Amino acid sequence: MEKLSLWIPLLILLHCLRASAIGNLNSDAQFLLEFAASIPHGPKLNWSAQVPVCSSWVGVTCTPDGGRVQSLRLPGIGLSGQIPADTLGELDVLEILSLQSNHLALELPSDVPSIPSLSSLFLQRNELSGALPSSLSSNLTFLDLSCNSFTGEIPPAVLNLTQLTALYLENNSLSGLIPQLRLPKLKHLNLSYNNLTGSIPESLQSFPVESFLGNPFLCGTPLPQCSAKRSFWKTPSTGIIIIVAGGGSCLLLALVMAALICISRRKSRKRSSSTSKGNGGAAGRSIDKLEEYSSSVQEAEKNKLVFFEGCSYNFDLEDLLRASAEVLGKGSHGTTYKAVLEDGVAVVVKRLKEVAAGKREFEQQMEIIGSIGKHPNVVQLRSYYYSKDEKLLVFDYAPLGNLSTFLHGRDGAGRTVLDWRARVEISLGVARGIAHIHAQAGGRLIHGNIKSSNVLLITQELNPCVSEFGFAPLLSPSMTARSRAAGYRAPEVVEHRRSTQKSDVYSLGVLLLELLTGKAPLGRSPGRDDAAVDLPRWVQSVVREEWTAEVFDAELVKCPGIEDDLVRMLQIAMQCVARNASQRPEMEGVVGMLEDLKGSDSEPLPSSEKSQG
Repeated sequence: MEKLSLWIPLLILLHCLRASAIGNLNSDAQFLLEFAASIPHGPKLNWSAQVPVCSSWVGVTCTPDGGRVQSLRLPGIGLSGQIPADTLGELDVLEILSLQSNHLALELPSDVPSIPSLSSLFLQRNELSGALPSSLSSNLTFLDLSCNSFTGEIPPAVLNLTQLTALYLENNSLSGLIPQLRLPKLKHLNLSYNNLTGSIPESLQSFPVESFLGNPFLCGTPLPQCSAKRSFWKTPSTGIIIIVAGGGSCLLLALVMAALICISRRKSRKRSSSTSKGNGGAAGRSIDKLEEYSSSVQEAEKNKLVFFEGCSYNFDLEDLLRASAEVLGKGSHGTTYKAVLEDGVAVVVKRLKEVAAGKREFEQQMEIIGSIGKHPNVVQLRSYYYSKDEKLLVFDYAPLGNLSTFLHGRDGAGRTVLDWRARVEISLGVARGIAHIHAQAGGRLIHGNIKSSNVLLITQELNPCVSEFGFAPLLSPSMTARSRAAGYRAPEVVEHRRSTQKSDVYSLGVLLLELLTGKAPLGRSPGRDDAAVDLPRWVQSVVREEWTAEVFDAELVKCPGIEDDLVRMLQIAMQCVARNASQRPEMEGVVGMLEDLKGSDSEPLPSSEKSQG
């Protein structure tokens, strides 16, 4: 009896603690239900008071004891409108919040980014606007607010994030100077494509140039050094005004001289062009006898190169015809050349074949492709040329080559083996680029030709850019039929020649499998007369037999501690290559899943992110 009396207080205490935990979980559930009731969302959000929170609610993960909500992941599920205050911000033990790739808009409530326990915040690829939050959790290690419409300056609150390892603010409308961010653990930084100005702080000069691109008035290492002209023109002095006034009288004379020089140069080029053609010189090494069709000056005058806004190239069709060229590859859409102009500038020229579209339709499609806004994962079309016999497209040259070469190039010296982190980064970059393309032209644009050879690696950090998109509507049906068996084509494209954004998702899924397995999309099956077997079917057959480990590239199997992440990417890829198009995710959803995977792979990140995905 005496022993029993000793246990009674302990039992009462345990009961109270359990009741308290249940009460806290019920409170978390109530705040989540209020959030769901206050904001439009898609059908995937199955939250209900009638089912267990921790085991049944989509996107919700609880603490190990089941007492509180620890993480909330809802990427790409159709959330729209403004995040309501006093809902998610009340989840006071929340560590991970992922709402990326939705349609969230307006200002971000201050109580969300300031949750005390919050360590990872993923809000990228939404429509959030207003100033960046001025109050941030000091426990943040991963902050991604990229691809929104935030304005104003980077707030001082960022200076206090001493645990931060990754800061992504690219593709917003931020302005002002970059603060001196002395964050000891910061490994990943992207401030590109904003309106930031001034000199890059010394503390950030070790980050790559890609972290700062797209800010026209930003300067200093690793960008070009700041010139004196910037400060010289900020506050015009009396002397400057006098110089400008006096110089105005010389402007007309300078313009006349420039015009005379241009006319002289033009005549010289014409003479040079006719001479070189007669002697079989540089023109003989130009783009595959293109001059046979359009060498005359009259033809060139009628069909000039059309450049898009923002292009800095300064050459004409004659310059392109005289350029030395080498074949980079021959694909289903035509032949691709590297052309080196007389001034040493290298460009890529795509010579389309079997174009069925007329001039007006061709030009309209080029305008759509050329109007796609700047994006770090999309190759921009710089100019095009149309004549009856030739259709040329001009792009920037990517010296590192394409992903196919990295994955399937011959073994030997000089070959770069892609590690797991590089493959995750490439997968995510490609998905982001395609999602950007899908969002253009009112959401009607399709890539139509996704494959590893059309993924260009443009920096030493292997930043991927997708190319060769938007051409399919211009090509003849016979070409489409011949290219059906390329290994990346969705079933509906093979059977009915019907390309959609969901067929792009299928092609991306094949590309993900290619990165995971190291195998080409169309392999050979031993013991079956060397018959072709496509990659998704082979993977499905191996997984069905529960030999999942046999799927992965031997180079990846060597990497310790990534088994769970390999399986997660495999699951993403298998969703993408579902035979039924309606069962495939939207491209934005794929981006969200890959961003979550990258977040779990970044180091150092919260252990919960690594273990719970």
